[in-house]
Amino acid sequence: MAAPSKPTTASEELKYASGDLRRETGWWGAFVIGLAGTILVTGIAPVMVTALGASGIPVTVFITLTGWLLCLFLAELAGMMPERTGGSPSYAYPAFKDRWPRLAKHINGFTAWAYWLGWFPVAPLNMILASFYLADRFHLNTTAGFTPIHTFIAWSTLIISILGILLFFIPAYRGIRVGATFATVLALLSMIPLTFIAISWIFHPSVVHLGELSGFPHVDGSSFFAPIGDFNWLQVYIAYGFLLTWNVIAMEAAACYIGECANPDRDAKIAMTLEGGYGVFIYTLIPIAFIVVLGAKALADPALADPKTIFVTFAGKVFPGVGGEVLNWIIAFMLIVALALSALNAIMGSGRAIYQMALDGEFPTWFTKVNEHGVPARAMAFNVVASLIVVLMGGAVEIYSFSNVGYTVSFLPVLIGYYLLRQDKPHLRRPFKLPEFMKYGALLLALIYFIFWLFGGLWYSKLGNVQIYYWLGWATLLAYLPLYWYRRQEDKRGPAVPAKGKPA
Repeated sequence: MAAPSKPTTASEELKYASGDLRRETGWWGAFVIGLAGTILVTGIAPVMVTALGASGIPVTVFITLTGWLLCLFLAELAGMMPERTGGSPSYAYPAFKDRWPRLAKHINGFTAWAYWLGWFPVAPLNMILASFYLADRFHLNTTAGFTPIHTFIAWSTLIISILGILLFFIPAYRGIRVGATFATVLALLSMIPLTFIAISWIFHPSVVHLGELSGFPHVDGSSFFAPIGDFNWLQVYIAYGFLLTWNVIAMEAAACYIGECANPDRDAKIAMTLEGGYGVFIYTLIPIAFIVVLGAKALADPALADPKTIFVTFAGKVFPGVGGEVLNWIIAFMLIVALALSALNAIMGSGRAIYQMALDGEFPTWFTKVNEHGVPARAMAFNVVASLIVVLMGGAVEIYSFSNVGYTVSFLPVLIGYYLLRQDKPHLRRPFKLPEFMKYGALLLALIYFIFWLFGGLWYSKLGNVQIYYWLGWATLLAYLPLYWYRRQEDKRGPAVPAKGKPA
């Protein structure tokens, strides 16, 4: 029998500003809304298999497994700090504030702002993609309306994207219970068929060619270690790892809603473990399915980088008896619903992050307002306005490059903070606790993400010829500073907004 744990001392207590959101959901609500991160497989899997072929599988599996680890770290942190809202970025500040109190506030603000930059562009990106499928099905005009920077945007894309973003603000505004119900419907309509597609090829061995995975070659048949252009093989995988981290670790989104769960001690562990496990399943099987069924020769066609095209082509191989037009409608519907789920979370989740940042004192007090439904409506409205601007970027690769300047780096302070809490406050109450050696795993994971973020971002911006969007991301990331200075001026003019629950 294990020895009883040492009781928490006063010096080890965590004091922090708590959110004031209603606890109207449970692990299921957090899980289904968090599927918005997992659903991003529909966008990244086609890009990876058409660009890298089977050679992209090892790096995809590796980064996806790190995402599951991240979910486990967040499950422990969420159980320790159930009153914090906003998910991952909200756990950094309590870890740093006792060691470096002045630095901790900037770590808190920067982490939340970087996370916001990583998540809010998901809404415009997904609405852009959904508009393509709607335009195709209903034969809408796809003639470019104008050309911001160098990306052509059709009027149908612009109108559908704007209407979609405004529409999803409604359930987000109505509260976590309505949002979770809406997300449940979207999740069931999208994830059940997607799961079926992920495993369908296993039961049709006549269309499967496992030899396509042998040696993990590139699409052109060259070796796994072959360079691309001026980049050697290691640089290539780190560069594409930059794209992958924006997508495959997004399963952590479920943590944004643990602060609104009725029983966070139990719900954090269940929601985060399930989210990570399902993410590994779907992110591994979907790209493998494309490769072993379609083969490198077919994947060399750039047209298959479009999610609808590759899913329809794949389904046509596995289910040859189903008419092409029927498949087109089924796949288009599944993708549109999946994209809608992810757009809903982009408005809800990152809004909670900047709401918590405002409570902590690093963002204007205007964002501390909670509406009559118990949700941070102003912060979510801010996401809507920012999303409408980002629609003008017009393309997936452009938005990936812009957004991931913030997303992956936002986890570095959180993972380091996990280590610090294990070192400084080992006897804190932890309803869910990983083995002790995992604190070193958190530091290793922070190093891995740093490499993908810094070097991968620089290299991919050149590989994808999207340097301008990459540097726009940096400019947006640095916009944290004037917003922080504005808050400092607010605090000088009057008392700061009192935090709910325990003081910071």
